[in-house]
Amino acid sequence: MKIVVLDGYAMNSGDLSWEDLKKLGELSIYDRTLESEVVERISDSEIVITNKVIIGKEVLEKCKNIKYVGVTATGYNVVDTTLAKDHGVIVTNVPAYSTDSVAQLVFSFILEHCQNVSKYTESVKSGDWVNSKDFSYQKFPIIELAGKSLGIIGFGAIGKKVAEIGNAFGMNVLVNTRTVSKTDEINVNFVSKEEIFKNSDFLTLHCPLNNETDKIVNEKTLNLMKKSAILINTGRGGLVNEKDLANALNLEKIAGAGLDVLSTEPPKEDNPLLNAKNTYITPHVAWASYEARKRLMDVTINNVKSFIDGNPINVVNK
Repeated sequence: MKIVVLDGYAMNSGDLSWEDLKKLGELSIYDRTLESEVVERISDSEIVITNKVIIGKEVLEKCKNIKYVGVTATGYNVVDTTLAKDHGVIVTNVPAYSTDSVAQLVFSFILEHCQNVSKYTESVKSGDWVNSKDFSYQKFPIIELAGKSLGIIGFGAIGKKVAEIGNAFGMNVLVNTRTVSKTDEINVNFVSKEEIFKNSDFLTLHCPLNNETDKIVNEKTLNLMKKSAILINTGRGGLVNEKDLANALNLEKIAGAGLDVLSTEPPKEDNPLLNAKNTYITPHVAWASYEARKRLMDVTINNVKSFIDGNPINVVNK
């Protein structure tokens, strides 16, 4: 079988191996693929691997040989799954590969805000400690997490992992989710959307992006938040009205934001959050630890192998 990887660089910039995928067929790997290049590159291929390259109506209608599309992510909105099913094309994803890594970045944002590690390091390196009259000095506030309220919107695998870590820090964990699934191992309180915005000291987003959650963070919900609150988004950029959040930050209506995702990626130069006050921004790397990418690679290859063997797994368009 002919296998084409359309945008392999994000998952594997050189520290992982494609060898096990090569064993499954005639493999072509592209680091990146422009929209205008998609049809040409996969026109005679049975198996297509994509992360962000869109496989929509035009591609499916022109590339009649496609039998399988493997999405190297948990979200699979880059593929028209309904049309793919109509064309007899199986679509798979990779669930839950980055749970630990994403939860880790959530607390990296939280701890950076609470401990001011980077600011204290800069202060020490600039000579403030050398010139201090005391053995210790407090130039920036330090906040203890125990007893603070951690709000989580969305309670899938990542939301549950964040709640578990919050429990370990002694935090009061609040959850707002469409489907309540309480577990004995994690101590949480389920609350309304209004309550979670009003009562959270740290509010982190882990819900899917859909009609109900599109721009769930907006002027109205931001006005409910504490002035001392921190917003964290490692989910989808579209969950946030970026102009409203930038205004809230610049007017100090909330204390800060930690963002790993934006509405357009890479962002445009005029994105209002790039220069907003008290904002930590990382370039969509919550998923990108070596360990998470290795799991992603392993499951992607196993998905392909299972399809070839006639027993497809992780199918999202049954």
